[in-house]
Amino acid sequence: MSITSIARRLFAPRWRELERHLNGAEELQRQVLSRLVNSAKDTEWGRYHHYGSMKTYEDFVRCCPLTSYEDLKGHIDRMRHGEQDVLWPGRVKWYAKSSGTTNDKSKFIPVSKEGLKRLHYKGGTDAVAIYLRNNPQSRMFDGKGLILGGSHQPNYNLPGSLVGDLSAILIENINPVVNLVRVPQKETALLSDFELKRDRIAREAMHKNVTNLSGVPSWMLSVLNRVMELSGKTHLEEVWPNLEVFFHGGVAFTPYREQYQQLITSPKMHYMETYNASEGFFGLQDDPADKSMLLMADYDVFYEFQELRVEGSELRDVSSDDQSKASQHSTLNTQPVVPLWGVETGKNYAMIISTSCGLWRYMIGDTIQFTSTNPYKFIISGRTKSFINAFGEELIVDNAEKGLAYACQQTGAQVLEYTAAPVFMDKNAKCRHQWLIEFSVPPQDLQRFARLLDAHLQELNSDYEAKRYKDITLQHLEIIQARPGLFNDWLASKGKLGGQHKVPRLSNSREYIEELLKL
Repeated sequence: MSITSIARRLFAPRWRELERHLNGAEELQRQVLSRLVNSAKDTEWGRYHHYGSMKTYEDFVRCCPLTSYEDLKGHIDRMRHGEQDVLWPGRVKWYAKSSGTTNDKSKFIPVSKEGLKRLHYKGGTDAVAIYLRNNPQSRMFDGKGLILGGSHQPNYNLPGSLVGDLSAILIENINPVVNLVRVPQKETALLSDFELKRDRIAREAMHKNVTNLSGVPSWMLSVLNRVMELSGKTHLEEVWPNLEVFFHGGVAFTPYREQYQQLITSPKMHYMETYNASEGFFGLQDDPADKSMLLMADYDVFYEFQELRVEGSELRDVSSDDQSKASQHSTLNTQPVVPLWGVETGKNYAMIISTSCGLWRYMIGDTIQFTSTNPYKFIISGRTKSFINAFGEELIVDNAEKGLAYACQQTGAQVLEYTAAPVFMDKNAKCRHQWLIEFSVPPQDLQRFARLLDAHLQELNSDYEAKRYKDITLQHLEIIQARPGLFNDWLASKGKLGGQHKVPRLSNSREYIEELLKL
């Protein structure tokens, strides 16, 4: 009997529990809210917001405000300095480092012991459970899983307290038994130098029986390309003949799908999308034939949603305190906030979460659209702000504006209009950001302007900085100087010249920039 056959029996009870998502999601969510509120009633936040007297969802809405990172930043910083019982009971030792807000280079998301177990690890376990249910012939546990992770460092030098990538936190705390079925070794997985890490991972993994992959598509592709370089093979299944599944998340898979299919030609290869973030694990692709994901209703996360108004072809939302500063193109969103059982299919919603990591009615910044409400299934539709997150860099408009202002200050240039979009990875895993800029006063040296912009974006945004490290994942940005009047001509061609119509500054697709380049 194979190891996978034994594992399948261990996961079988969870298959029956997941059936409750079909008709019992509302009850599951009400139970989650009750558990979270009751757990936090004696914290500083819980006492101030009367958690001890809360009985219903309506009480929760009335007493607890919507929050952004800016609202919770002071509380989180006190927690990072060792204070207990602030947003969540006890002392939280781990903090997931994520891309920053308008005012900060990085966000630091608390990761409690309860959050690790009932939010993050539960999602990873369910990903395997669902995959085994859908693939009875799987032998994934008869080999090793290649799992990519980031790095971490001390948090304010407090004993036992660390801050870093969520993936590093998960690897650091993982059950030792899992290390028997994963590569690379922990020391390699937690290296901070990605160039060195990529090479070591490839060398450690290429002679193992790797059956499954887990990670962000862009980072994984870079590692796999190194494996191919070292092995001299044409296709990945020549290196790992028993490879059968890639659990992917973090960024959209669409731009990478064709490259993976060229790299892995085996008909038995499967792909499963996960929706996991620094703030929590929220969804899983439970049906291989359906690109939407199942919202996980019984984890330690209570969901709420605010519909986003659509003006023309752009999402408009100002839900967090710094929203109006982060994007000039937003208008006030006065739509009501609803719980999970109040959503409708086909509408774009900003997602709001409360979790056992101490985030309360927290606006995560993602937008989703439900494709089904029985069970609750969804697709990720974007972000509440203009952004580029094709490779995990999470570049926001505020970063772009400050970066351009700095480059202009240093060169004497003046920017009239601009837009930026990703250039997706080619077969050599090369990718970059492409900026189309119309100058009213052009710089004397466009390449110097580009270097200054790129360097300042790295100073402003830690995720962009990480992806740009040694040009391993994200190469130096490219600037194309637009002819005079190009953006006005484009707006005119759309019937949007004048009035409140604006040029989209950042886009995660190439739709706008390709139209402009054709002009």
